[in-house]
Amino acid sequence: MATGLLATPAAAASESTQTVTSASTTRPAVWANTPSASATKYKGACPVEVTFSTGVKVKTVASKTKVTYRWLRGDGSKSSVKSFTLKGKGTKSVTVKETGTFKRDTKGWQAIQVLSPRAATSGKKYFSVSCGNDWTVLNPPHRSSAQVWVDEDNCRATLNGRISISGSRWVRYQWVVNGRVVDSDAVYVKGSRRVAHVIRTHDDFRGWAVLKIVGGPSSNRDYFKIDCRDWNPSPRVSVSISAPGAYDGSCPVDRTFVGTISASHRGDVKYRWIRNGVAGGWESVYFSGYGSQSRTVSDSWSTSVSGEAKRSIEVYNGPTSATAETKVICKSVTPTPTPTPKPLPVQTPEPAASLTPGNNW
Repeated sequence: MATGLLATPAAAASESTQTVTSASTTRPAVWANTPSASATKYKGACPVEVTFSTGVKVKTVASKTKVTYRWLRGDGSKSSVKSFTLKGKGTKSVTVKETGTFKRDTKGWQAIQVLSPRAATSGKKYFSVSCGNDWTVLNPPHRSSAQVWVDEDNCRATLNGRISISGSRWVRYQWVVNGRVVDSDAVYVKGSRRVAHVIRTHDDFRGWAVLKIVGGPSSNRDYFKIDCRDWNPSPRVSVSISAPGAYDGSCPVDRTFVGTISASHRGDVKYRWIRNGVAGGWESVYFSGYGSQSRTVSDSWSTSVSGEAKRSIEVYNGPTSATAETKVICKSVTPTPTPTPKPLPVQTPEPAASLTPGNNW
């Protein structure tokens, strides 16, 4: 089902059909279709791959039009920004795809968000994956073994393990720390394969770890100790930016630049916008979890005259994005001339009547 949305940033909409009308006939119009899924309600062995595909339609007004987009997911994550280029004027349609691998029971949705030349967000495609409880990982005559060792560094511990089996097949395993399962996953093993799990903490921590093969043996315990004294975490941060498409039409007009900041640790990340080479004030965005996370920021440019605008984002003690730029051409409106009023005719007063002597009045 095709879902067209107006070119404004918005959350993913429902799957009901909506109509797009371009705000200006001189700007590209964009439609984003609700994705389809290769498996909407999957039940069976895991891991399983599910492919999401959707069509993006653009009514172009230039000989070349770059389209940038990304995938939105029900767990709050986003894909990296991707792009393709359309050649020629007219209405063009392109199908884009993303494949996800699911190793455990999952319920969620996928949607596509077009960032440029105009913003549009599709409807959500809901799906579910049920791996079942009867998936047997190892059956005779497969022999298996597991070993584990721990690396301690910078207020974290990396649990390293090796799974070895006779033959090759998918193997489900669990990480057990101090008697509690902290992670589970599945990998395809051909002979042997290394697996890992990272423990991050802000406080001193000690314990033991075991790698357990589901349906098979467990490794021996390996003990570890995490020391967080005098450690100041420096999260890995990356930043990117996209510009709105060029504009040719009536003014004043607002144009919005969109930036994406990604971080690997919890906490605030300070950043500032560089506008036409001039640095603005520092702002901050908060990351609430661990692992790869992304946040979107925006900056508007309002203008009443033709010109160009350049933007980049600088992260405090971190990287600076590439420079994105856009252009505005303001069409002049010829005022309607005011008609000149015609002059009123000049009236000449009549001469006064004279009196003739001898006449009686």
